[in-house]
Amino acid sequence: MTNQGDRSGEPTSYGLQPPGVPQQGRAQGVPAGYEPTQAAVQPDVAQGPAAAEGEPGVERLVGGRYRLMSRLGHGGMGTVWRAHDEVVDRDVAVKEPRLPGHLVERERQTMYERMRREARTAARIEHPSVVTIHDVVIENGQPWIVMELVQGRSLADVLQEGTVDVREAARIGLAVAGALDAAHGKGVLHRDVKPDNVLLGRYDRVVLSDFGIAQVQGEQGLTETGAFVGSPEFVAPERVLGQRPGPESDLWSLGVVLYAATEGVSPFRRSNSPATLQAVLSAEPQRPTRALSSSGAFGMLLTRLLNKEPGLRPDAQEVRQTLMDVARPPQQQLKAVRDPAADNAVRRMARGYGARMRTSRAWQFGTGGAVVALAAAVTLLLVLTGERLPDGWKTRDESKRVGATLAVPGDFERSAKQNEVTFTDPGDDFTIQLTRSAENIKGNSLEEANSWKDYYEDGAEVQYSDTMGRVRSAVEDEVVHQGKKAAIVRTTYKEVPDGASGPQGPYLRRHELVYVNPDDERWRLVVDMPARGGDRKEGERIFEEAVKTLKIKEL
Repeated sequence: MTNQGDRSGEPTSYGLQPPGVPQQGRAQGVPAGYEPTQAAVQPDVAQGPAAAEGEPGVERLVGGRYRLMSRLGHGGMGTVWRAHDEVVDRDVAVKEPRLPGHLVERERQTMYERMRREARTAARIEHPSVVTIHDVVIENGQPWIVMELVQGRSLADVLQEGTVDVREAARIGLAVAGALDAAHGKGVLHRDVKPDNVLLGRYDRVVLSDFGIAQVQGEQGLTETGAFVGSPEFVAPERVLGQRPGPESDLWSLGVVLYAATEGVSPFRRSNSPATLQAVLSAEPQRPTRALSSSGAFGMLLTRLLNKEPGLRPDAQEVRQTLMDVARPPQQQLKAVRDPAADNAVRRMARGYGARMRTSRAWQFGTGGAVVALAAAVTLLLVLTGERLPDGWKTRDESKRVGATLAVPGDFERSAKQNEVTFTDPGDDFTIQLTRSAENIKGNSLEEANSWKDYYEDGAEVQYSDTMGRVRSAVEDEVVHQGKKAAIVRTTYKEVPDGASGPQGPYLRRHELVYVNPDDERWRLVVDMPARGGDRKEGERIFEEAVKTLKIKEL
């Protein structure tokens, strides 16, 4: 994945010809007129102003293809530049190593190797919420990391303006938890989850950056003896004690981030690093009152994530499912749990507390906080089980057609085909369609969802005479439906009528849930809606409610 600098006549690491050589095509660049405000920043790099004209380094060509345009940020370990890739005509972020002058050669080589490992680590993790590494370029013996330019701001920047509400925090946390789970699946611990490393991009994208101090299972550590890595207020107690960390250590850090995001204060920050570390080890955080007042499940999740004992923290699956539940609109959070097999955040919380009180003496004879939290969980559970569907919605049993039941607005008109049912609102603005098929299945739910994404981007049929144009489609793989892995595809497009020279009419939006069972049968729940304004919000609410009420009978 390396490209030796100053060898401008050789092909690059992606097999593309260097600048000046005729190309067969041209990749799409950043939209004209849009200026990103934040790069995919790495360790100790804070957002900074663009470099002034004439600043040293501007217009320098790195690796024969990356033209440095402006400085986005800098810190003790390096500088992050906004650069332009002249081979594929796109803007990227380039991290230049900049080490203290007092380091001896052995220490410098250790830091360079850490940067190379940072690139390898991030590149091996496949998840939409992990920053994409494009290249590593060697300039004067130093590794420069080339990565995607995330167009947006960091969570730290957002929190400078105030807290975020619980639903937004849950949405952000869900994406970060998914990125961490993907990293842990590759044997990688992030070890520096904090607001500065959570980037909020366009189209509601959330990206976890900075794998520079990540610990990779099976690789030799690069930290000097006695050196401390990470940000003290976000470091789990077991790491402070020098114990071997695990995935639950990263989840602790996520809990601190979500606490700070919703409560407006970091639970362990003190006036200096030693005092902060002591607080991490011994201080109990204040009750997250804002979180609990908005969502008991979210508040209890924060409390459990910040347990000093790693084994008493919720696992990744429970964290993701709880955050997914909390991120849903309020109507869905308060809906009844009618199916005895159904699961929700409060049931899981109560079950988790009950198990720990049965097995842990510390929980049996410790503080009264656990008893109060458990009582709150039980109370909220009783409230939840007494709720109903949204006003005007009806449950439709479509077992004969598609082997499933779901709820839809009562005034939507139904039509049916073989293995397909469609519900359309009287104004033709919203459509709910549920299909079942065993033909041409690509594999699991994620692979099938990506095949539909590719189909849309190639110009899929919308009607007999219309196709899709100006398509933007994305697949979300961190979805659990009825306890099984599913995927969600979100697509924005314009219709291109037959014979037209280009897209016409307003943008439209399509959200769909894709599930493939072990017998290679596929279910697709598709909701079509306008792409903007209040109608889009209503369409998203319809989709989320339909997904939550969908019960597939042959999982």
